[in-house]
Amino acid sequence: MTEPLTDPLPALVSTEWLATHLGRDGLRVVDGSWYLPGSGRDAVAEYAAGHLPGAVFFDLDASSAQAAQLPHMLPDADTFAARMASLGLADTDDLIVYDGSGTNLSAPRVWWMFRAFGHDRVAVLDGGSGKWRREGRRLEQGTPPRPRPGRFTARLNHDVVLDLEGVRSALSRATVQLADMRSAGRFAGTEPEPRAGLRGGHIPGSRNLPFTELVGPDGTVLPQDQLRQRIAAAGIDLGRPLIATCGSGTSACALIHALHLLGDDRVALYDGAWTEWGGREDTPVSTGAAP
Repeated sequence: MTEPLTDPLPALVSTEWLATHLGRDGLRVVDGSWYLPGSGRDAVAEYAAGHLPGAVFFDLDASSAQAAQLPHMLPDADTFAARMASLGLADTDDLIVYDGSGTNLSAPRVWWMFRAFGHDRVAVLDGGSGKWRREGRRLEQGTPPRPRPGRFTARLNHDVVLDLEGVRSALSRATVQLADMRSAGRFAGTEPEPRAGLRGGHIPGSRNLPFTELVGPDGTVLPQDQLRQRIAAAGIDLGRPLIATCGSGTSACALIHALHLLGDDRVALYDGAWTEWGGREDTPVSTGAAP
């Protein structure tokens, strides 16, 4: 039996770190892979074909509010707690979340969800399963047996998430800024949205920082000095509170995670994101590049 982890868990861990600590008591691995509609990728099938040893599959769609009209809305705390317990996760676990996107697409969203519900002992695997595979590390195939339920509790921190009215109210204050993590084409309104029925463009006054620009060619998060430079180059002031948004509240969490690495947690997620804002008729929309 290996010794349990005693050091504080960093918010970002390397594949080398995980390979060293894999199998430790209280360390659980979570496959948080999710892909955009129309991508042609099936996260469930890919998990069955090969996942990190001992990883449980965190189904983002199934772990979101089922009755909501918008995708990936946070569920209530009791629902989230029950679902995480059904995955065999417990309050005392250190969680390592990864995805297979190669661009850090959904793992930060899962990381953020755990933290939003009060479970801070969670990290993102740098480079995800792609880096793990390239290094020739061991994988498991198939779907593991249903785990023994864990004891997981959740309590939502309402300060880290905003609804439509919360965003409208916040943007009326000059101290708040908004960063949109969609591609430059979707932000400008020149590239079609992956979901039907949405207008093109962005929330007026937003800055644009595609989430793919926060990682290097190998899918690992940029070094902290480069993160600061890239965020600043997008016109985002690290000294001001921030609202992060994207298409459905997923990729925006890459910026929230990056800011956390830089020691800044003064950021909230607009959970309804562009699927809500761009799908309404009473919300203003701007097109073109960010100023």
